[in-house]
Amino acid sequence: MTFEGFPDEGLVFYEGLEADNSKTYWTRSRPTYDAFVRAPMQALLDELAGEFGTAQLFRPYRDVRFSNDKTPYKTHQGAVVNPDGRGAGAWYVQVSADGLMVAGGCWRLESDQVARYRRAVADDVQGPRLRAEVDRLATAGWTIDGERLVRVPAGFGRDGDRADLLRHRSLYATRRWEPADWLHDRRALDEVRDAWRDLTALNAWLADNVGATTREPRARR
Repeated sequence: MTFEGFPDEGLVFYEGLEADNSKTYWTRSRPTYDAFVRAPMQALLDELAGEFGTAQLFRPYRDVRFSNDKTPYKTHQGAVVNPDGRGAGAWYVQVSADGLMVAGGCWRLESDQVARYRRAVADDVQGPRLRAEVDRLATAGWTIDGERLVRVPAGFGRDGDRADLLRHRSLYATRRWEPADWLHDRRALDEVRDAWRDLTALNAWLADNVGATTREPRARR
């Protein structure tokens, strides 16, 4: 299937799901989701796979076991590319009634990864590289986010130009577009591709300096 944009029917589907997040609505509207959300998203990912790698398309069902919010369905469709062997640094794309979102970086780091991240930020070679890249992305309109500590962790200087980066326990950049006519055609593919390319240096830094966790996987509760 060739990607031809995200049809307006898919965005309308999510408007309805936000208003009625129920099994009744989902069952009645499942063919719309399959045709106008899941299928075009998979087509987009297939066209990007040659450059960025195979993506994981997230399930539409929420995990409500440990959440106070018991609504059963996600009000967006997301997908992520985690390149094999990199360990850290991924690309993300999401469509919803609010439009299109792309992101890249690390959304969650284990303790050993956080320790390597901090050492790299404090390093006089790797730290300035990340500082420059984060500043470049912010100037280009990206939102820099991630879990942060209130203070710089003990053992690191609190007054340097990388103090804000040392507070991060995860680090990612995000860009959003509200619904527009181009979202319904192949320009959406160009926007995602260009945005992911713009995140390549950030992801490379994370892959080189943070890498994969060496901790054992957590037991499921």
